Amino acid sequence: MIYSKWLMLAACLLLTACEQNKEIAVTDGTSKQVQRPRFEITSDEVFDAGSIPAYAGSHDEIYADIDRNLEQHLANLQRWVRQPSISAQNNGITEMADMLRDDLLAIGFAEAELVPTDGHPGVFAYYDAGAEKTLVVYMMYDVQPVNPEDWRVPPFAGDLVETDLGTVLMARGATNQKGPERALLNALESTISVTGTLPVNLIILAEGEEELGSPHFPQMVDQYKDRLLAADGVFFPFNSQNRSGDIRMILGVKGIIYMELEARGGAHGGPVDHEVHGSLKAYIDSPVWRLVQALASMTTPDGNTILIDGYYDKVQPPPEKDMPLINTMLASTNEAKAMQALGIERWVDGETMQEAQMDYLYNPTLNINGIWAGYTGDGSKTILPHIATAQVDSRLPPGLDPDEMMGLIRTHLDKHGFSDIIIRPMSGYPASQTTLDSKLVQAAISVFNKYGSPPSVEPRLAGSAPFYVFTDILQLPMVFTGIGHGSGAHAPNEIMVIYPKDGSEIAGLAKIEKGYVDILHALASQ
Repeated sequence: MIYSKWLMLAACLLLTACEQNKEIAVTDGTSKQVQRPRFEITSDEVFDAGSIPAYAGSHDEIYADIDRNLEQHLANLQRWVRQPSISAQNNGITEMADMLRDDLLAIGFAEAELVPTDGHPGVFAYYDAGAEKTLVVYMMYDVQPVNPEDWRVPPFAGDLVETDLGTVLMARGATNQKGPERALLNALESTISVTGTLPVNLIILAEGEEELGSPHFPQMVDQYKDRLLAADGVFFPFNSQNRSGDIRMILGVKGIIYMELEARGGAHGGPVDHEVHGSLKAYIDSPVWRLVQALASMTTPDGNTILIDGYYDKVQPPPEKDMPLINTMLASTNEAKAMQALGIERWVDGETMQEAQMDYLYNPTLNINGIWAGYTGDGSKTILPHIATAQVDSRLPPGLDPDEMMGLIRTHLDKHGFSDIIIRPMSGYPASQTTLDSKLVQAAISVFNKYGSPPSVEPRLAGSAPFYVFTDILQLPMVFTGIGHGSGAHAPNEIMVIYPKDGSEIAGLAKIEKGYVDILHALASQ
């Protein structure tokens, strides 16, 4: 794909990326300059994914089996999303793990077993095809909680719904990640049914705590480390098409730390054991205000620049090898459509889209996910609560260590007089990155080119996943991609397109599964 007009615009805007200083007052009455790191484009090179030869293989008998069995394949997706598996509430977790294991055995995996951890169980499976190449498939079988009243249909009913995109599966887990994962298993089932085997050996490693920050996933990896080290790469099935049918291919993710911050009454002030009458604020300190002030001390008033000493010190500028990917990514992004999809009217600090995208890729964040205290029901209840809690996350680009960043937050609170604020770490892991030249990445690109859709290859997603265990600990390349479109992850009315409307470039379920067949064969031929 060629995007010369967009590329020239992106380069012009980014070559002169401005530096924004924010002068803020600190608790000792002095002032200091705080600057969020800014990054420049240092090359006008563009990565042309279309230059990689298209995968030439064709597996017509397998494709035909997918078409013949598409109704059953859809039923498999519906069966998975109808089984709740909310990790945060331990709702249906064991049942979903059992379902995954049993499905793998039914497909033909000789080994498939539940893996105990200190948290929710994992699932390990192995298919020995006697092949030269071995691929690890990472899966997550857990999903986010739901508020049923916010949904058009019951979130675990597995209903098909007509939308402007065509017929979609609307359910929790439809796209994140049960839909694409079960579509991959459908592709494996058809391949084995037709050929009697697979083109690569497969290791399935599935966890039930991804939505909790994968706190016990390393325990699974440790148990099978020797076998995992023999693999050639790691694949995560993923719906990568946008509403227009364009494909994004992601080479990495940011790391994360997730924590609870709590303020409660004690020797420093405030009620200790229970709420009190609101009028007593005249002479009793409020833990709620205490927490609000502690949170506010960590950023500028708009929340966009982090004020914690040292938080930006180890932020790394984009490496030269990322420049062609950044240029292509920016050139292929429509700002108006991006804002419409996000439901926003401006980027932080009034930035250009290009500046905002560089923040997205290379700067850390500090975000309040939820905050609660006291009474929030109908009517009024005039109280002074004795406890206030917030859940906070920070997304970490490469080079930022989760333990070190957590330590900086603790130091900041102590330094600014908030040593009473309790920090409860909930999860954390570093960023992950795979190089463009890995055979697995090249194989996936070749398949997309076969379907006439060269992808926009991006350095990373600003979201997080525990992929460091593969790229850092096991030193394996990892890619998460696939054709297909879904939306609404973590939100109401989550969907995956099953039968796209006429004329759409979005792949339907049959084409998604055929794409997975091709990716496996393309890797085997590398």
